[in-house]
Amino acid sequence: MDGRVTTLDRLAAADAAGPEVYEVTYDDAGKVLINGAPLAESASKSEPEPAPQPAEQPAPSAENGDGMGCHAGKEQMSAAAREAGQSEVLDRYAEDYPQGPHDQPQSMCPAFGSLRVGLRMKRTATVLSGSACCVYGLTFTSHFYGARRTVGYVPFNSETLVTGKLFEDIRDAVFELADPENYAAVVVTNLCVPTASGVPLRLLPKEINGVRIIGIDVPGFGVPTHAEAKDVLAGAMLGYAREEVMSGPVQAPDVPRPERPTIALVGEMFPADPVGIDQMLAPLGLAAGPVVPTREWRELYAALDSVAVAGIHPFYTSTFREFEAAGRTVIGSAPVGREGTADWLEAIGETCGVARKKVQQAKQGILPAIEGALSAMPIKGRITMSGYEGSELLVARLLIESGADVRYVGTAVPKTRFAETDRDWLEARGVHVQFRASLEQDLAAMAEFEPDLAIGTTPVVQKAKELSIPSLYFTNLISARPLMGPAGAGSLAMVINAALANKARFDTMTEFFEGVGTGHAAGVWADTPKDNPNFKKKYAARLAAKTKKVVEGSTGC
Repeated sequence: MDGRVTTLDRLAAADAAGPEVYEVTYDDAGKVLINGAPLAESASKSEPEPAPQPAEQPAPSAENGDGMGCHAGKEQMSAAAREAGQSEVLDRYAEDYPQGPHDQPQSMCPAFGSLRVGLRMKRTATVLSGSACCVYGLTFTSHFYGARRTVGYVPFNSETLVTGKLFEDIRDAVFELADPENYAAVVVTNLCVPTASGVPLRLLPKEINGVRIIGIDVPGFGVPTHAEAKDVLAGAMLGYAREEVMSGPVQAPDVPRPERPTIALVGEMFPADPVGIDQMLAPLGLAAGPVVPTREWRELYAALDSVAVAGIHPFYTSTFREFEAAGRTVIGSAPVGREGTADWLEAIGETCGVARKKVQQAKQGILPAIEGALSAMPIKGRITMSGYEGSELLVARLLIESGADVRYVGTAVPKTRFAETDRDWLEARGVHVQFRASLEQDLAAMAEFEPDLAIGTTPVVQKAKELSIPSLYFTNLISARPLMGPAGAGSLAMVINAALANKARFDTMTEFFEGVGTGHAAGVWADTPKDNPNFKKKYAARLAAKTKKVVEGSTGC
């Protein structure tokens, strides 16, 4: 094999070398064996130990920044969190999820991402600790997206927050929930205010009566986007599962172990995509493993049991770190379009030590079908695209191979080493790729390139329609489709071409409503309203002063 050292070689060598790289073993009894130093902190539900007391902190006040409410600015809350002992968490987030060159992108509360991951897992309880308004918004959004699961909430007020009683309330709630008949894990999430106040979820027991306890901090001032918040929880769960594997045999997943070595897949994707990937891997003697974030705890063991990892979405930094700590190589990009699929199969084959002949046979078996699907439904038109899901670069590659003239791709997630392949491919074809894209950058790109179709977030779509440009919402209409292999090659063309064909309708509507006014003059008036910039300026100053007063005097919501 040309002298290459592959993942399979490293795994074989690990048997003699020691525990740095290890295999996943399953027990015969069907029970999880949690023992050894990594998980020594456990508790019996029937005999709870007294709650550990956090280090004593000075009484909070507006002057020293502690106990500050969610109306406070990002800098103030970050400073308060560091003062409350959260520097290690914030430093890790700053390294994993860098924000530059500008501030946090305009998107939904990041905690929605981790909440979604937890709610989609079987036998997993979810508890939020944060301001009531934040919890209401998050639960509303989660149920809007179809989560039919209970979300636990531990309320607090200024007194319980600053005296440490909130931590005791959280601990009591966790003990009450930790019933192994109902749950395999309980996830507790600190939102902005508890994180800024230093509520120490790390002091919760690691396990109660066989139920795993996972505490995470997902503050809006530390985790930039909901996509990366998915990684916060997925990485925490995978890290916990890795410690279990290191401690001894673990419970086998419900699905039988595949006969072929598996490739774990990282990133939420359309349900048909893992099936298509499995078909592409079969000629290589490999199979598709679990998709991380998983839907069941024991799938984490199967993911760690894979011989390599496909980083379909490149922003799962914490998750990739756990896989690499387990000795698994992470491969960036995905099998999208003809060129993307060919390059991806080559990378998989090289990493896993598959013979060149097999790789060529796999490509010959799948690439003609992808070419046929692309040529059968071509896309003709200039497109700009933006989103916050993390799959924007993959979609852009597929659109270009379908014939589209893509000029700009903006994504809210950061640039990582696992996105380099897709970024280089796009930039080589003249596409401007903007990581950590802001709304202003997305709108500027639309104004500069004057696309036939704008794909983007809600405000981008709204602005495009105001300009009579056909537009599509990325999350619901683009990312919720298969992208991989032959199925992905033809999946976008129908919706894209239908949207492109709507240009005449937009022009007709613009002509019909011509003269009704925009902005301050919108609507039908007997006399056209006059703009009053002086009043606007005066009102804006009054509002800013009122907001400043709320921030400076805030001690909670």
